[in-house]
Amino acid sequence: MAELLLEFLSEEIPAGFQARAEADLKRLLSAALKAAGLTFETFDTYSTPRRLVAHVTGLPLETPDISEERRGPKIDAPEKAIEGFLKSVGMTRDQVEEREEKKGKFLYAMIEKKGRATAEILTDALADIVEGFPWPKSMCWAEGTLRWVRPLSGILCLFDAEKVAFKAGNIQSGIISTGHRFLAPDAFEVKDFADYRKKLKAAYVILDADERRDLIKDAAHKLAKKAGVELVTDDALIAEIAGLVEWPVPGMGSFDKSYLEVPDEVLISEMRHHQRYISCANPKTGALTNKFIYVANIEGDEDAIRQGNERVLNARLADAKFFFEQDQKTRLEDRLDRLDGIIFHAKLGTLGEKAVRIKKLASVLAASIPDCDAKLAKRAGLLAKADLVTGMVGEFPELQGVMGGYYAQHDGEHASVAQAIREHYSPRGPADNCPGQPVSMAVALADKIDTLVGFFGINELPTGSKDPYALRRAALGVIRIIVEGGLRINLNPVFDRAVDGYFDFSGDRQRVAQQVKEADQWAYADTYLRDKQGNNPLMTFIAGRLKIQMKEQGTRHDLIDAVFSLLHEDDLVRLLARVSALQDFLGSEGGSNLLAGYKRASNIVRIEEKKDGRNYSGDIVLELLKESHEQALYEGLVAAGIEVKRAVADEKFEQAMAAIAALRQPIDGFFDHVTVNIEGDAPLRENRLKLLSAIHKALSSIADFSVIEG
Repeated sequence: MAELLLEFLSEEIPAGFQARAEADLKRLLSAALKAAGLTFETFDTYSTPRRLVAHVTGLPLETPDISEERRGPKIDAPEKAIEGFLKSVGMTRDQVEEREEKKGKFLYAMIEKKGRATAEILTDALADIVEGFPWPKSMCWAEGTLRWVRPLSGILCLFDAEKVAFKAGNIQSGIISTGHRFLAPDAFEVKDFADYRKKLKAAYVILDADERRDLIKDAAHKLAKKAGVELVTDDALIAEIAGLVEWPVPGMGSFDKSYLEVPDEVLISEMRHHQRYISCANPKTGALTNKFIYVANIEGDEDAIRQGNERVLNARLADAKFFFEQDQKTRLEDRLDRLDGIIFHAKLGTLGEKAVRIKKLASVLAASIPDCDAKLAKRAGLLAKADLVTGMVGEFPELQGVMGGYYAQHDGEHASVAQAIREHYSPRGPADNCPGQPVSMAVALADKIDTLVGFFGINELPTGSKDPYALRRAALGVIRIIVEGGLRINLNPVFDRAVDGYFDFSGDRQRVAQQVKEADQWAYADTYLRDKQGNNPLMTFIAGRLKIQMKEQGTRHDLIDAVFSLLHEDDLVRLLARVSALQDFLGSEGGSNLLAGYKRASNIVRIEEKKDGRNYSGDIVLELLKESHEQALYEGLVAAGIEVKRAVADEKFEQAMAAIAALRQPIDGFFDHVTVNIEGDAPLRENRLKLLSAIHKALSSIADFSVIEG
């Protein structure tokens, strides 16, 4: 058994690409090895800013010889069939055997495949992997057509301590690598992986990203402790820094204390997003301090490195302080006119128009949110986007909303208005918290629903993995705010009011109506947007995102379908309560048995309806209920229907399930003692089929049991 060492040396690989590149390299190379019949013991990948590496152990030196027997057609089969078989096995007629079997004589081919040297297989496979490597973004350089994330400068490839020769573009593989770009740029030969890793370490390169990350974290904590401060925890930032340096050298710097007058979010954003510095806080109060951790990629004059980082940061913070002070000289309200000059979307008007729509929709939503002041929701909705025309957000786009909250507070707006402006983009992702204050919920929902309705209205929908307008994220945000807040909102009427907002501007009505017509997806009637069946596709989209989210949390997706598809439920809290009760019910023995009985009844009715060409739903003739078990089933269905209707109206779904569960015994009794397809008595047969059909009707007030698996 032997090991494979593969290194691609290039210019700097973006930190955000490295983990994915490791996974792609492992996936592609593993697939190539397995396709060739090669097994291996371990497969590890590594990355640094300048290299992508694979190390595979336990590879055989060659693939084994293969002997395969393949049966063909009969000897008297049509000539074309025999020719096709011979072509597929690469043999002539006299090279195959004839064997007598029970069904006649058949042709057999004995295929012998000699094993191939692993090095030869690697030569072919690696060239293809390089040529087709799936970087998110790639480039060409100099001469040739090879694409790589950054210019590729070298390839090292060793198998069983011998060079594997292949060419990618104009780059020939070899056994040479180099160390740190500045500290040890000289080339060195490599014998095997152990030798490679040892020489890299000596050349100021730490190969393992986890090792670099741990080194940065430990050193940063020690520096902070020594200075009497603590790190502002940010594991994602530390991981990103580890992808920017091959030889991390952490240090501590400081900036002018006067900049602490600027909001913490601005300071942290400047240090994190622009400089990749780790912020430090007072361990007692949690307040931000003027200390920060930087990570150099070089050893040298510590004072010069620190002073250089401090000089850059102080200059950046001076700009931030200037923007902050200048922005506060103009009220948010006085900036609204400038939003009219910014296009939200070419087909959906300006940000100024969006602000008015959010204002109106937030007021509508306030009625469904406990303790939500509609006037404050309108005010916050109107001002929510005003900070987009401030100098600070222009320089730091990631602070939109946050700065609006500060400026609203400075302008003397109500605290709930300021908080709603700050939080209305939330949740920005699965790890982000949802707004918890009523006015914030109203504005956040209004913003997201307005966006969803607008883009659905012009047929700009997500396709596959592409979602340029983040509609899936907006939908998940709507779901999380409603579900986590326990908000009782019927979404279809809210969507309809959101549509109205796009037609409130006299100049927009004709434009949007024309675009809706051109989209050929929604018809516009009575100012409500619907598909050709009268349903709202946006509600279906929301339900789809909810199904995915709940599936990830362990809820069966078919149960969501069972509740939503039949009832068109648009109250998400009620929908999930139904699903939860249904899941608990079907998890019980009685529930699973009742489901089996329902499916049996449905199958019988479906088969007979297809055979007879008619429908068997309708009134049951009581006089034809001759046997005690069909009478018991009818009485059970009536009683269950009354109880289920009452329980559903009171949203006591567990009680509704209990009422349905009582049908198990009469359904079992019916199937055990009653013949449905009785011969010679058509009225009796029809009545019994209607009785079975009534089971579906009874259960449909709970959910569509026909889509439930099992």
